Amino acid sequence: MDEVTIGDEDRRLLGLWAADCVERALPLFEAKAPGDNRPREAVDGIRAFVREGRRTGRLRSLAWAAQAAAREVGDPAAAAAARAACCAAATPYIHPLATPHQSKHALGPAVYEARARELASGEDIRVGDEEIRWAVEHAPQAVRELVRRMPPRSPGRSRLDTLYHRLDSALRG
Repeated sequence: MDEVTIGDEDRRLLGLWAADCVERALPLFEAKAPGDNRPREAVDGIRAFVREGRRTGRLRSLAWAAQAAAREVGDPAAAAAARAACCAAATPYIHPLATPHQSKHALGPAVYEARARELASGEDIRVGDEEIRWAVEHAPQAVRELVRRMPPRSPGRSRLDTLYHRLDSALRG
């Protein structure tokens, strides 16, 4: 299996971009579960990683806690926002295997953010497409280069698959 070189700076820039994407949807979760700080803590954790550059067990725990919050919230848009936070906190753990699964980890924060905003709008796909455009416009060159080193995503069948494919294709362009 091919490997992708992922440097520490790549991980930091990916984490920063992921956090910026997630921040756009986090209010959707916080409105539905105002007392649940797990997704916010996951985003704070990835921002700490960006500043300090150390992957810790705490960061992994924050990601899993955000995932648990997504399962428990009971609202699809809020759940997608929490999943985006989970994915963001997990970005430093991407391993160097060149598989579509790894690109899913890299792109997940932006894709779930877009899906969250789309769901909150009553499933207006134009909203999700606009969020993907925002993510592409704000992606650092290092993120684009990292995505180009991974296998391309296929269109798939679900709306999430479509969002992944659109983001992947645009970042490669």
